[in-house]
Amino acid sequence: MALWRVRATVDDRPGYLSVLTASLALRSVNILAVQVHTTEEGAVDDFLVDAPDSLTEADLLAAVAKGRGREVFVTRADPQGLADQPTRALALAGRLVHEPDALGEVLVALLDAAEVRWRPGSAGDRPGFHGGRMTLTDPSGGALEVLRALPAFTPAEFARAQALVEVAASVQRRHRDQVALLLPDGGEVVLRPATPDDLAAVLEFHGECTATTLRLRFPGGVPADTRLRRLLEPAGGLTLLAVAPGGAVVAMASLLTEGDLGELRVLVADDWQQRGLGTALLRRLRAHAAKTGVAALVAHTGAGNAGMLRTLRRVGAGPIERDGAMVTVTLRTAGRPVGEETPATHA
Repeated sequence: MALWRVRATVDDRPGYLSVLTASLALRSVNILAVQVHTTEEGAVDDFLVDAPDSLTEADLLAAVAKGRGREVFVTRADPQGLADQPTRALALAGRLVHEPDALGEVLVALLDAAEVRWRPGSAGDRPGFHGGRMTLTDPSGGALEVLRALPAFTPAEFARAQALVEVAASVQRRHRDQVALLLPDGGEVVLRPATPDDLAAVLEFHGECTATTLRLRFPGGVPADTRLRRLLEPAGGLTLLAVAPGGAVVAMASLLTEGDLGELRVLVADDWQQRGLGTALLRRLRAHAAKTGVAALVAHTGAGNAGMLRTLRRVGAGPIERDGAMVTVTLRTAGRPVGEETPATHA
């Protein structure tokens, strides 16, 4: 028995697919997998089949034609084709997470393409496909042109390719957002946005902070795991982590937003306090708030948390309101003094 890939267009009408499969069955062809691509010309059926060794390409073409298939494409397949398309696409997406620069190779594998060419972007480079040519936007700039002789690309294949481009773009954005920070005392950390995958490291970080540090940061008690998980990707906000050379999280700062108001929170491991790390994190969050249109920033802390209050003053603290053991500090967004209104524009 031999593996073949068979693709054909059939009328998208009840019973037409069964006619095609019956024609193959009469020749002892076993269908191992099938995908159906909807197009304007009809349903494009993509089969992975196991056929008798005696069956030739011409025999398969004749069987498909007799089964009312048209625009037929037949080629030998390898055992890799036994993996279904969703599994294959997920595996390729996983590769992109670790190797975003391998996008071209991943597209070749996903689409069984002959090659992927890069060219500088131009106004006419809109994503789309025609026949055996597909154009995609390269996350690094320019355009990617995916080429294959046969069969023609389908809308489903274009959608899958677009999804992988988005994965690569997301990973590249995350890498660009990483910043190496040299502290005044010579220590080094990497500042980067948090992701849900950081939950275990963040829980370990909280577990290594002393009870005094946690009490000052969380007067009402350390939040549960579910709340910490939500903090890793706050809706409309941003959480930054400081990661030491060994990979351990040593500080965490969050910007939580509601409308045009933002709240800043920060926690720094005991051994990393008073080294400028909290100040660096809050300044980056303040700059992010300014870029995203946050009008006002506040931070809540204990009245006795002298270290946090000093950090907030460095970042640009304004009015301070005290309510029992808690204080609320209002901060300016980057470049805008507290209370300053945005100047009116004139047409």
